[in-house]
Amino acid sequence: MNIIADTELILTPEKKIYHLNLSKEEIADDIILVGDPDRVAVISNKFDSIEHKIQNREFVTHTGTLNGKKISAIATGIGPDNIDIVINELDALVNIDFETRTINKTKKKLNLIRLGTSGALQKNIAIDTFIASSYGLGFDGLAHFYQNKEILEQKMGNAYIIHANWIGNLAAPYFIKASECLLAQFPELTHGITATAPGFYGPQGRTLRLTPAISDLHEKMETFRYKEKKICNFEMETSAFYYLGQTLGHHTLTICAVIGNRLTKEYSKDYKKTVEQMIDLVLHRIC
Repeated sequence: MNIIADTELILTPEKKIYHLNLSKEEIADDIILVGDPDRVAVISNKFDSIEHKIQNREFVTHTGTLNGKKISAIATGIGPDNIDIVINELDALVNIDFETRTINKTKKKLNLIRLGTSGALQKNIAIDTFIASSYGLGFDGLAHFYQNKEILEQKMGNAYIIHANWIGNLAAPYFIKASECLLAQFPELTHGITATAPGFYGPQGRTLRLTPAISDLHEKMETFRYKEKKICNFEMETSAFYYLGQTLGHHTLTICAVIGNRLTKEYSKDYKKTVEQMIDLVLHRIC
C-alpha cells in the first residue's frame, strides 16, 4: 500500500485539501468551473439553496441544490497553472482517502463543465455567441509535465506544428478531445477547437510595449484545418483542463462566450449579459 507523503498531499489542520480549503462533503459530483471568483455568486444565486460557501485565495466554492440536484460552482482563477491545482485537488477529494493517505480502489468520476470568455479566431463567428470546445489546443506545455501521452491527439498536434512552422524553443502544441458525453448535451452550439495560451498578452499575440515572438499567430490559427476541424477561439484554461480531468478519469467540457473577435476587432457591448445567458443555458441543461 503506497502512502502519499505530507509534502505531496497537503491538508489543512481540519483535513481539508490545501488550496481549495474543501472537505469531501462540500463538493458535488457535477461542478461548474469559472475563472472569475465573482462569477460564482452569479451562478449560485440561481440555485434553490446553498449549503456551503468557502473561499481561500482566488478559489471560491459554492455548493447547493437546483431542481433537486446537488451542484457546485468553483472559481479557478486564471491560467493553466491554477487549473493544475484545482483539478488535482478536486480529484483528491473524491479519489484519495485522507485518513490513510492512500488512493481509493474504486474511483469516482466527476462531471466538470468550464464556463469562460474567449476571443473568436474566425471572422464569421459572431460576438455574444457560444462555442463548445470539441478539442483543446494547448500552447501551455502543462501536459508535457505528466507521463500520460496516450490521451493526446498526436497526429493533429504534428499537423499544427508543421502548419505553423512552430518555434522550437516553445512548448510543443498538443490537442485533446472533449468528453463526448458532455459535448453531446449541447448540439446546437458551435463546436470547434479552443486554443489555450499560457498568458494574455504576448502568448495571445497582443502587443503593448513588448513584441510577441510569433508575428502571424492569428493567421496561422485561422487557416489551420485538420479533417475539417478548425480553431475557433482563444482562452487560457481548456487544454490543461481537458488533459488533467480526463487523465484522472473525469468528464470535461468547456463552453465559452465569445466577447471579442480577434480578427474583426469587434468587442461585446454587454459581455456580462452574455455570460449570464450562458450560465442559464448550462444550468437548465444539466439540472
